[in-house]
Amino acid sequence: MGQRTQEFGVRMALGAQRSDVIRLVLSQGLRLALAGAAIGAVLALAVAGLLKRFLFGVRPADPITIASVALLMTVVALTASWLPAYRASRIEPTEAVRIE
Repeated sequence: MGQRTQEFGVRMALGAQRSDVIRLVLSQGLRLALAGAAIGAVLALAVAGLLKRFLFGVRPADPITIASVALLMTVVALTASWLPAYRASRIEPTEAVRIE
């Protein structure tokens, strides 16, 4: 977020609401989290045979387990994105534009 301080300041100076900035940062975090979850699910299915000897009581390609882990990681990523989004929404436009 520190690299984008001026961008958020300009957006807010042009009339963006705090909720718009929060939505922007969270949507970008969610997009990355969903891409990571999709890639992780594909890779988990691809290496399921190799993982078979390490898993006890769970099938290697168990869809419930893969979906649960993907959902958990997505929630963690959104939670981690919330604090930078909140901070970005609290930027004073004049201060943000002035920072060099």
